[in-house]
Amino acid sequence: MSGFFAALYQHQRLVTIASLAIVVGLCVPAMQWSGDQVMMTDLAAGQLLYSTLIFIMWWTMMMAMMLPTAVPALLTDAAIARKWSPSESATALQVAFAFGYATVWSAFALLATFVNVAAGQAIQMTMMMAITSKIIGVLLLLIAGLYQLTPAKQACLVKCQSPIPFRPGEWRAGRAASFERGLRHGLYCTGCCGPLMLLLFYGGVMEANWIGGLALYVLIEKLIPARWRLHQFTGVLLILWAAWLAATLIWPQAGN
Repeated sequence: MSGFFAALYQHQRLVTIASLAIVVGLCVPAMQWSGDQVMMTDLAAGQLLYSTLIFIMWWTMMMAMMLPTAVPALLTDAAIARKWSPSESATALQVAFAFGYATVWSAFALLATFVNVAAGQAIQMTMMMAITSKIIGVLLLLIAGLYQLTPAKQACLVKCQSPIPFRPGEWRAGRAASFERGLRHGLYCTGCCGPLMLLLFYGGVMEANWIGGLALYVLIEKLIPARWRLHQFTGVLLILWAAWLAATLIWPQAGN
Protein backbone atom coordinates (compact mmCIF):
# COMPACT_ATOMS: atom_id res chain seq x y z
CA MET A 1 0.00 0.00 0.00
CA SER A 2 2.84 2.40 0.84
CA GLY A 3 4.25 1.76 -2.63
CA PHE A 4 0.91 2.74 -4.16
CA PHE A 5 0.85 6.09 -2.30
CA ALA A 6 4.48 6.75 -3.21
CA ALA A 7 3.66 6.11 -6.87
CA LEU A 8 0.60 8.35 -6.63
CA TYR A 9 2.64 11.14 -5.04
CA GLN A 10 5.27 10.88 -7.78
CA HIS A 11 2.53 10.93 -10.41
CA GLN A 12 1.03 14.09 -8.94
CA ARG A 13 4.42 15.76 -8.88
CA LEU A 14 4.93 14.95 -12.55
CA VAL A 15 1.43 16.20 -13.42
CA THR A 16 2.05 19.45 -11.54
CA ILE A 17 5.40 20.08 -13.22
CA ALA A 18 4.03 19.11 -16.63
CA SER A 19 1.02 21.42 -16.19
CA LEU A 20 3.22 24.37 -15.31
CA ALA A 21 5.49 23.52 -18.24
CA ILE A 22 2.47 23.67 -20.56
CA VAL A 23 1.44 27.05 -19.15
CA VAL A 24 4.97 28.39 -19.63
CA GLY A 25 5.04 26.87 -23.11
CA LEU A 26 1.87 28.78 -24.00
CA CYS A 27 3.09 32.02 -22.42
CA VAL A 28 6.34 32.17 -24.40
CA PRO A 29 4.77 32.36 -27.90
CA ALA A 30 2.06 34.68 -26.53
CA MET A 31 4.81 36.95 -25.21
CA GLN A 32 6.58 36.87 -28.58
CA TRP A 33 3.31 37.61 -30.40
CA SER A 34 2.43 40.54 -28.16
CA GLY A 35 5.98 41.89 -28.50
CA ASP A 36 5.69 41.74 -32.29
CA GLN A 37 2.35 43.54 -32.11
CA VAL A 38 3.82 46.25 -29.88
CA MET A 39 6.58 46.86 -32.43
CA MET A 40 3.93 47.37 -35.13
CA THR A 41 1.72 49.56 -32.95
CA ASP A 42 2.31 52.96 -31.38
CA LEU A 43 0.35 55.36 -29.23
CA ALA A 44 -1.07 56.97 -32.36
CA ALA A 45 -3.10 53.79 -32.88
CA GLY A 46 -4.76 54.29 -29.50
CA GLN A 47 -3.62 54.41 -25.89
CA LEU A 48 -5.85 51.51 -24.82
CA LEU A 49 -4.71 49.12 -27.56
CA TYR A 50 -1.04 49.95 -27.04
CA SER A 51 -1.27 49.60 -23.25
CA THR A 52 -3.19 46.33 -23.56
CA LEU A 53 -0.49 44.83 -25.76
CA ILE A 54 2.19 46.00 -23.34
CA PHE A 55 0.29 44.39 -20.45
CA ILE A 56 -0.10 41.08 -22.35
CA MET A 57 3.63 41.13 -23.05
CA TRP A 58 4.52 41.79 -19.40
CA TRP A 59 1.96 39.33 -18.00
CA THR A 60 3.04 36.44 -20.21
CA MET A 61 6.68 37.28 -19.54
CA MET A 62 6.18 37.22 -15.76
CA MET A 63 4.27 33.94 -15.92
CA ALA A 64 6.95 32.34 -18.11
CA MET A 65 9.78 33.62 -15.90
CA MET A 66 8.33 33.19 -12.41
CA LEU A 67 5.97 30.19 -12.42
CA PRO A 68 8.87 27.70 -12.74
CA THR A 69 10.49 29.22 -9.65
CA ALA A 70 7.31 28.55 -7.64
CA VAL A 71 7.43 24.77 -8.22
CA PRO A 72 9.25 23.96 -4.92
CA ALA A 73 6.74 25.97 -2.88
CA LEU A 74 3.79 24.51 -4.78
CA LEU A 75 4.95 20.93 -4.27
CA THR A 76 5.78 21.57 -0.60
CA ASP A 77 2.35 23.01 0.07
CA ALA A 78 0.71 20.12 -1.77
CA ALA A 79 2.67 17.54 0.23
CA ILE A 80 1.64 19.12 3.53
CA ALA A 81 -1.97 19.34 2.37
CA ARG A 82 -2.04 15.63 1.56
CA LYS A 83 -0.91 14.90 5.12
CA TRP A 84 -3.04 17.38 7.07
CA SER A 85 -6.07 17.66 4.81
CA PRO A 86 -6.32 14.34 2.94
CA SER A 87 -10.05 14.67 2.21
CA GLU A 88 -9.58 17.69 -0.07
CA SER A 89 -8.72 17.58 -3.75
CA ALA A 90 -4.96 17.95 -4.09
CA THR A 91 -5.37 19.31 -7.61
CA ALA A 92 -7.83 21.99 -6.49
CA LEU A 93 -5.50 23.10 -3.71
CA GLN A 94 -2.53 23.29 -6.06
CA VAL A 95 -4.53 25.33 -8.56
CA ALA A 96 -5.62 27.70 -5.79
CA PHE A 97 -2.03 28.14 -4.62
CA ALA A 98 -0.85 28.76 -8.19
CA PHE A 99 -3.62 31.32 -8.76
CA GLY A 100 -2.63 33.14 -5.58
CA TYR A 101 0.98 33.26 -6.71
CA ALA A 102 0.01 34.35 -10.24
CA THR A 103 -2.24 37.10 -8.84
CA VAL A 104 0.73 38.85 -7.24
CA TRP A 105 2.79 38.72 -10.42
CA SER A 106 -0.24 39.84 -12.46
CA ALA A 107 -0.39 42.95 -10.26
CA PHE A 108 3.34 43.40 -10.81
CA ALA A 109 2.83 43.11 -14.58
CA LEU A 110 0.11 45.79 -14.41
CA LEU A 111 2.44 48.13 -12.51
CA ALA A 112 5.25 47.41 -14.97
CA THR A 113 2.87 48.25 -17.82
CA PHE A 114 2.22 51.71 -16.41
CA VAL A 115 5.95 52.27 -15.94
CA ASN A 116 6.72 50.96 -19.43
CA VAL A 117 4.13 53.14 -21.16
CA ALA A 118 5.16 56.23 -19.18
CA ALA A 119 8.86 55.60 -19.82
CA GLY A 120 8.20 55.12 -23.52
CA GLN A 121 6.64 58.58 -23.68
CA ALA A 122 9.26 60.37 -21.59
CA ILE A 123 12.54 58.56 -22.35
CA GLN A 124 14.13 57.43 -25.59
CA MET A 125 14.10 53.65 -25.94
CA THR A 126 15.34 51.20 -28.56
CA MET A 127 13.07 48.97 -30.65
CA MET A 128 13.65 46.26 -28.03
CA MET A 129 12.50 48.70 -25.33
CA ALA A 130 15.90 49.19 -23.74
CA ILE A 131 16.49 52.63 -22.25
CA THR A 132 19.21 54.40 -24.23
CA SER A 133 20.22 56.86 -21.49
CA LYS A 134 23.46 55.76 -19.83
CA ILE A 135 22.64 57.82 -16.75
CA ILE A 136 19.38 55.94 -16.22
CA GLY A 137 21.21 52.70 -17.01
CA VAL A 138 23.67 53.45 -14.20
CA LEU A 139 20.78 54.09 -11.81
CA LEU A 140 18.99 50.85 -12.77
CA LEU A 141 22.13 48.76 -12.30
CA LEU A 142 22.95 50.51 -9.04
CA ILE A 143 19.45 50.11 -7.57
CA ALA A 144 19.29 46.42 -8.50
CA GLY A 145 22.83 45.81 -7.23
CA LEU A 146 22.39 47.60 -3.91
CA TYR A 147 19.10 45.82 -3.24
CA GLN A 148 20.85 42.48 -3.63
CA LEU A 149 22.92 43.38 -0.54
CA THR A 150 20.02 44.43 1.71
CA PRO A 151 18.47 42.46 4.61
CA ALA A 152 15.11 42.65 2.79
CA LYS A 153 16.55 40.72 -0.14
CA GLN A 154 18.08 38.15 2.19
CA ALA A 155 14.84 37.67 4.13
CA CYS A 156 12.70 37.26 1.01
CA LEU A 157 15.22 34.93 -0.62
CA VAL A 158 15.28 32.66 2.43
CA LYS A 159 11.48 32.38 2.24
CA CYS A 160 11.76 31.46 -1.44
CA GLN A 161 14.51 28.91 -0.85
CA SER A 162 12.76 27.30 2.13
CA PRO A 163 9.17 27.46 0.91
CA ILE A 164 7.22 26.48 4.04
CA PRO A 165 4.20 28.72 3.44
CA PHE A 166 3.06 28.95 7.09
CA ARG A 167 4.35 28.81 10.64
CA PRO A 168 3.61 25.90 13.02
CA GLY A 169 0.02 26.05 14.25
CA GLU A 170 -1.12 28.29 11.38
CA TRP A 171 -2.22 25.59 8.94
CA ARG A 172 -5.72 26.13 7.54
CA ALA A 173 -7.50 23.78 5.19
CA GLY A 174 -9.47 24.80 2.12
CA ARG A 175 -8.93 26.42 -1.23
CA ALA A 176 -9.15 29.97 0.15
CA ALA A 177 -6.28 29.21 2.55
CA SER A 178 -4.23 27.69 -0.29
CA PHE A 179 -4.89 30.81 -2.38
CA GLU A 180 -3.76 32.96 0.54
CA ARG A 181 -0.56 30.93 0.95
CA GLY A 182 0.09 31.37 -2.77
CA LEU A 183 -0.42 35.12 -2.38
CA ARG A 184 2.00 35.23 0.53
CA HIS A 185 4.64 33.29 -1.34
CA GLY A 186 4.14 35.54 -4.35
CA LEU A 187 4.74 38.61 -2.20
CA TYR A 188 7.99 37.15 -0.86
CA CYS A 189 8.98 36.24 -4.40
CA THR A 190 8.27 39.78 -5.59
CA GLY A 191 10.35 41.14 -2.72
CA CYS A 192 13.14 38.82 -3.76
CA CYS A 193 13.08 39.27 -7.54
CA GLY A 194 11.04 42.40 -8.28
CA PRO A 195 13.98 44.85 -8.21
CA LEU A 196 15.92 42.59 -10.58
CA MET A 197 13.14 43.15 -13.15
CA LEU A 198 14.38 46.73 -13.44
CA LEU A 199 17.22 45.24 -15.46
CA LEU A 200 14.74 44.42 -18.22
CA PHE A 201 14.55 48.14 -18.96
CA TYR A 202 18.34 48.20 -19.22
CA GLY A 203 18.83 45.13 -21.41
CA GLY A 204 15.56 45.33 -23.31
CA VAL A 205 12.02 44.41 -22.27
CA MET A 206 11.60 42.57 -25.58
CA GLU A 207 15.14 41.20 -25.87
CA ALA A 208 14.74 37.40 -25.76
CA ASN A 209 18.31 36.61 -24.69
CA TRP A 210 18.15 39.14 -21.86
CA ILE A 211 14.78 37.81 -20.66
CA GLY A 212 16.00 34.21 -20.82
CA GLY A 213 19.24 34.99 -19.01
CA LEU A 214 17.45 36.86 -16.22
CA ALA A 215 14.88 34.06 -15.84
CA LEU A 216 17.66 31.47 -15.59
CA TYR A 217 19.50 33.51 -13.00
CA VAL A 218 16.37 33.94 -10.84
CA LEU A 219 15.76 30.20 -10.96
CA ILE A 220 19.37 29.38 -10.01
CA GLU A 221 19.37 31.96 -7.22
CA LYS A 222 16.34 30.28 -5.62
CA LEU A 223 17.57 26.71 -6.03
CA ILE A 224 21.15 26.88 -4.78
CA PRO A 225 21.91 26.91 -1.01
CA ALA A 226 21.58 30.30 0.66
CA ARG A 227 25.04 29.95 2.22
CA TRP A 228 26.57 30.37 -1.23
CA ARG A 229 25.53 34.04 -1.14
CA LEU A 230 25.08 34.22 -4.90
CA HIS A 231 22.79 37.23 -4.53
CA GLN A 232 25.49 39.20 -2.75
CA PHE A 233 28.09 38.28 -5.37
CA THR A 234 25.66 39.37 -8.09
CA GLY A 235 24.96 42.60 -6.23
CA VAL A 236 28.67 43.46 -6.20
CA LEU A 237 28.95 42.67 -9.91
CA LEU A 238 25.98 44.93 -10.73
CA ILE A 239 27.48 47.78 -8.70
CA LEU A 240 30.82 47.35 -10.50
CA TRP A 241 28.95 47.30 -13.81
CA ALA A 242 27.21 50.54 -12.84
CA ALA A 243 30.58 52.07 -11.89
CA TRP A 244 32.10 51.06 -15.23
CA LEU A 245 29.13 52.52 -17.12
CA ALA A 246 29.42 55.74 -15.12
CA ALA A 247 33.12 55.88 -15.96
CA THR A 248 32.30 55.76 -19.67
CA LEU A 249 30.20 58.89 -19.17
CA ILE A 250 33.10 60.76 -17.60
CA TRP A 251 35.85 59.24 -19.74
CA PRO A 252 34.27 58.05 -23.03
CA GLN A 253 37.49 56.25 -23.97
CA ALA A 254 36.94 53.86 -21.02
CA GLY A 255 34.19 52.17 -22.97
CA ASN A 256 36.46 51.37 -25.92
